[in-house]
Amino acid sequence: MNDINGNDLGLLPTQGVGSYASPGWLSSAKRAFKTGEAGPADLEEAIQDAVRIAVTDQEEAGLDILTDGEIGRQRFLWNVVERFEGLKLIPPARKLGMISYDSAPHFETLTKVSAPSGLGLIDEYRFVRTLSARPLKICCPGPLTLALPITIRDAYPRNDILPLLYDLADLVNAELRQLVAEGATFIQIDEPSATGGTRDVPVNEVVKIFNRTVEGVEAKIALHICFGNNQGRPGMKRSYRPLFPAMLDAKADQFSLEFANREMSEIGLWQELATERELAVGVIDVKSMYLETAQDVAERLRLALKHVAPNRLWPTCDCGFSATPRSLARAKLQALVEGTGIVRRELAGG
Repeated sequence: MNDINGNDLGLLPTQGVGSYASPGWLSSAKRAFKTGEAGPADLEEAIQDAVRIAVTDQEEAGLDILTDGEIGRQRFLWNVVERFEGLKLIPPARKLGMISYDSAPHFETLTKVSAPSGLGLIDEYRFVRTLSARPLKICCPGPLTLALPITIRDAYPRNDILPLLYDLADLVNAELRQLVAEGATFIQIDEPSATGGTRDVPVNEVVKIFNRTVEGVEAKIALHICFGNNQGRPGMKRSYRPLFPAMLDAKADQFSLEFANREMSEIGLWQELATERELAVGVIDVKSMYLETAQDVAERLRLALKHVAPNRLWPTCDCGFSATPRSLARAKLQALVEGTGIVRRELAGG
């Protein structure tokens, strides 16, 4: 059984990864705030309205597990990092041409990093919890990913990223414990940088940092590892094989991995590992403008079921929808649910 917060989800529970496509007018509201045409209350109202839309879209698509769409964050990471104290903001060196990873701001350490006001997840959870009674997943960038835009200058050893990573792990851990106290039962840590984006930290150290991050967090824990999704582009070499089996020492109940955009490459790895962990299998390609049909999704799930037991398989998307037009994101979620329905009926003998 797949039970979250008293909900029996049955076989093949559907979920998104985390971020959802924002309505177009939210960009206008953010620009108006930056120019002074809109105030903080205006921006907060716009963000909350966009979260309502994200939740409604997921409900109407029929997802079993919802998120808040990470609407209040800018591409899921930067707004969280900006809440840290002890950092200096460095504007991007390249602002013209195609926006990509090098177009984002970076930060330099001034003092030991702290987060006296938290990471903002508590307020996000409290608000989205008022919008739906459906099972809810809360997502948080992990320490390796949070460190990605941070350059060490002061307060930390210049050639050793580990002290910063463990400080970030402790800050995230404190936030996650508060989330559980607020009632959160399903938490996902997002670590695209586990595939090599953060200074080539060895896998065994990645595992230690992750376990420090979730220590004492009494909730269902998922670990999402992708290859980056800035503007729909990956940023790392797209193979999970170098991470496993060492990554199985991570104290995660579920691994959320991307397969659809790689034509289901490496799905057989899960059978080789012979693990009892759940696999949230990406069967929707968020980096493609192609709209999957329900049959496409069903075909991918049938392939996954050759390597993963039905009670451990959770259909999902490769990554979040932050770089996807909302109309396409809605349709892709509907395809996910409809395709999963086909396979559920097959498993039931219908």
